[in-house]
Amino acid sequence: MGLRHWWDDKVVPRLIRCACGHPSVMKVRSQVVPLAEGRVFEIGCGGGINQRFYDPARVTAYCGLDPSAKGLDFAREAARVPDAQFVAGAGEQLPFPDDSFDTVVCTYTLCSVDDPGRTLAELRRVLKPGGALLYAEHGHAPDAGVARWQARIEPVWSSLAGNCHLTRPVTPAIAAAGFAPERMGAHYASGAPRFVSWMEWGRAVKPAV
Repeated sequence: MGLRHWWDDKVVPRLIRCACGHPSVMKVRSQVVPLAEGRVFEIGCGGGINQRFYDPARVTAYCGLDPSAKGLDFAREAARVPDAQFVAGAGEQLPFPDDSFDTVVCTYTLCSVDDPGRTLAELRRVLKPGGALLYAEHGHAPDAGVARWQARIEPVWSSLAGNCHLTRPVTPAIAAAGFAPERMGAHYASGAPRFVSWMEWGRAVKPAV
């Protein structure tokens, strides 16, 4: 096992679990994830960080996907929804038929996929018309000075943090993918550097027509 593979396989899942479990991040998750209902798909479920926020009375079926075997192990341990299913895979090619889910949950994941546009297209494909994409992401900051630092830091940051990118837009990218987003909130998270802490969250509907 090479150093790069060891780092990505053993270290990155634990770093993500720690960073994405920061209190300011968990507060945002607590506003978004409980809205999930019906048949739910979660992309980037590794770590099981969202599991505590699902309401088993509202979720009739759950499937989570993540590329990390260690992350999936953490998610299985944390699962709250009965008969939850977990699948290894990437967001750019989801192994589900069209219109499979009532709700898609995507939290702090679009920053690290290889192709965010393709991933959003796949999320839209597997979501039923009228269904909701619940999202909470960090990304491109609105302040020019912070954005410049994001661009400078991103190459090194991405190589160490599991392909995490700092400069990707959030709500505009979701709108460009054909969703109708309603942003519920946006701010710099407290207790973290501004270059990594700009967050946006909300609910985006797949149009029925």
